[in-house]
Amino acid sequence: MAKKKLAAPGGYRQTSSVIVDPGGSWGGIVAAGDRVRFVDLEGQQAVDFLCYSALDMRDRYNAANTMKMAGNAYLNAGTVLYGEYATKLMKIVASSCPNHDTIGGCCSAEMNYLRYGKRTHSCRANFLHELSKFGMGEPDIVANVNWFMSVPVGRDGHMAISDSPSKPGDYVDVEGLTDVIVVISNCPQKYNPACGYNPTPVRVETYTKTRVARRR
Repeated sequence: MAKKKLAAPGGYRQTSSVIVDPGGSWGGIVAAGDRVRFVDLEGQQAVDFLCYSALDMRDRYNAANTMKMAGNAYLNAGTVLYGEYATKLMKIVASSCPNHDTIGGCCSAEMNYLRYGKRTHSCRANFLHELSKFGMGEPDIVANVNWFMSVPVGRDGHMAISDSPSKPGDYVDVEGLTDVIVVISNCPQKYNPACGYNPTPVRVETYTKTRVARRR
């Protein structure tokens, strides 16, 4: 497990730090200008992520809009996460791991049974648990971001979930461009390489801008 504590982003102070166990979940509100950091403590751990405008929850993360505006199927530092109505919801401001996925979606008990003959706990169930805290449910789950997950696409369109390049201590920092609701599932998948066949904990840290007191 990564033991070295990452420094806070310049001009920010930390407001919370939570360890999310394998197969666990987290949700919270990130205000405009504030940041949330996801730290892959042991490496090769997928973190499923969705965000919604806190002012209008219908304005939720839209994978297609995000990829069209980025001109890329993968998410990296500088990528803006767009909503249903072309709203700029969040921005990836730093990432030590390249090419986060936004086409593979989340695992579900039904898909795990279809693909692997196993009914298991899933990211879809975790999303439902977190979304219920904000008055949302099944209709609000859409194609999501998968931090640290590798989904290569070949020239012929073939895609697969492959071994993640993330190492212990890799992180991604995401900034709110408006007030947003953020929910994550720390993926419990054991039957493909999304989590290296061995789900591990992650750390979620939140940061707010440091306010400088005005002199009178």
